[in-house]
Amino acid sequence: MEKTKILKKKIFNNKEDFLKTLDFWRFKSFKITFTNGCFDLLHLGHADYLAKASDFGDVMIIGLNSDISVNKIKGKGRPLNNQLSRAMLLASFSFVDAVVIFDEDTPYNLIDFIKPDILVKGNDYKPEDIVGFDIVKSNGGIVETIEFVEGYSTSNIEKKIIDNYLKNAEIRS
Repeated sequence: MEKTKILKKKIFNNKEDFLKTLDFWRFKSFKITFTNGCFDLLHLGHADYLAKASDFGDVMIIGLNSDISVNKIKGKGRPLNNQLSRAMLLASFSFVDAVVIFDEDTPYNLIDFIKPDILVKGNDYKPEDIVGFDIVKSNGGIVETIEFVEGYSTSNIEKKIIDNYLKNAEIRS
């Protein structure tokens, strides 16, 4: 099978399209790990975080903010990469089993739909402040936080790009 088709099979444009796959994993009693984000500029910090998150369970699901959602959260000019580009990059990781795109500001409804066994976010959150904490805990699941790789964030990359652009613009003028 063509490799891009394999990647596209991991991407779901809404939770309803994902139901058959989710039901199969539940039938097989797989431990389901879930995390979410915009993942606008994929970098080492994301790769490290997602790899560590996937270690908690048997299958790894990423809730991906849609273009509409990212624009509402991050503002004008975002996302830098459209949702298909972001979803394809995330799906290319061997340890990612599904990427589910959602339009809401938060993944609360998606988490309620999936009811993951393990919910993972970065350690910039307290577990009890993580969206979906109540759902996961009430279903007997666990909520984990992961340390970030120092110096890697989309904001840092964005700042470097802008600073370099401005510096080069000054040199030219």
